[in-house]
Amino acid sequence: MGEYVIKLPDVGEGVAEAELVEWNVAVGDVVQEDTILASVMTDKAAVEIPSPVEGTVKWLGGEIGDVVAVGSPLVRLEVAGEGNVAPGAPAEEASDPEPAPVATAGTETAPTPPAPPKREAPRPASTGAPQRQGDRPIASPAVRGRAREAGVDLRQVRGSGPAGRITHEDLDAFIEAGPQPAAGLGLRPDTSVTDVKVIGLRRRIAEKMALSKSRIAHITYVDEVDVTALEELRAQLNKNKQDGQPRLTILPFLMRAMVKAIAEQPAINAHYDDEAGVIHRHGGVHIGIAAQTPTGLVVPVVRHAEARDVWGCAAELNRLSDAAKAGTAGRDELTGSTITITSLGAMGGLVTTPVINHPEVAIVGVNKIQVRPMWDGSQFVPRRMMNLSSSFDHRVIDGWDAAVFVQRIKALLETPAMIFM
Repeated sequence: MGEYVIKLPDVGEGVAEAELVEWNVAVGDVVQEDTILASVMTDKAAVEIPSPVEGTVKWLGGEIGDVVAVGSPLVRLEVAGEGNVAPGAPAEEASDPEPAPVATAGTETAPTPPAPPKREAPRPASTGAPQRQGDRPIASPAVRGRAREAGVDLRQVRGSGPAGRITHEDLDAFIEAGPQPAAGLGLRPDTSVTDVKVIGLRRRIAEKMALSKSRIAHITYVDEVDVTALEELRAQLNKNKQDGQPRLTILPFLMRAMVKAIAEQPAINAHYDDEAGVIHRHGGVHIGIAAQTPTGLVVPVVRHAEARDVWGCAAELNRLSDAAKAGTAGRDELTGSTITITSLGAMGGLVTTPVINHPEVAIVGVNKIQVRPMWDGSQFVPRRMMNLSSSFDHRVIDGWDAAVFVQRIKALLETPAMIFM
């Protein structure tokens, strides 16, 4: 009997160590070739460590959670023959045994233990689906993860392991063979991957969103608003508007309602400098309007909304939106907001969870308007309803104050004459 030491192999380019996350065997277990001994986790992926030989487990090199260097002894097996390490030699001296010499006629050679069987070369991928409809393919989490990344349906891959288990080699062979037709449909899966470098505005948006979510404790408050009367007033004002006046959307009315609500709750119109521990409350209401442009999301700012009427808010909003879409908006027109509105228009959905525009403390989200049956006390009547989904910085805005703010806006929009008083 001999001893065979299995070391942690090179599990990836540039990987020098891996964390031991799972043992699949214990001391005393008899293992076969290709038996999965352990799973390790690198900073890139989970990797399974198979046994290259048959034998009995005599020693395990670590506990779950240990970080093991590449090349370190991982498992000692007792095997038939001499193994790959001399008796009493340290495990670091383990090496793959030399192939058995070939005997020629008339030549006597000393008996030599056979070399550990080599791993079977990947077989050509089957072009048909080996799994029955509804069967779950047998594969390890690591193989499943690689298949997801490559866009491979494991039901199309024939497994060469015990009980049809799909190995990494099976997956490699399938990918190398190219996309296979989907069973019964004549379709071919697309396994291509396109890398798109995150640069420019998209990179800036990613950084801004990550900063906001990592620093701000978001709380989202949703309420529905009956905008039937507001929509009737808006239609009448647009019908009678003078030449040169902009067409009114719902946003200018919302902006004026927010100005009135902020006058009663100035803490909503603020920036929170969390590093200095200071809240900057602003007297001027500078409303950012999140707008989608061909290059990504931008937030043009309507400055001093408190000094503009509905028509003035609409005119400035139109000017800034056109400049943002054309890419001509200046830096001073895209910065300096104290509170933000986000709206997806007709695609606004029923509920959203807006991300606050750091370092602001509130954002008001507009959802789409729908006709819904509402109970008026005696019967159901059709009403135009719209949800407001608003997020607040819960570090400085309590839930009660957030609710009061939204309820005040709701009351103004449901009785639009109050906006003009």
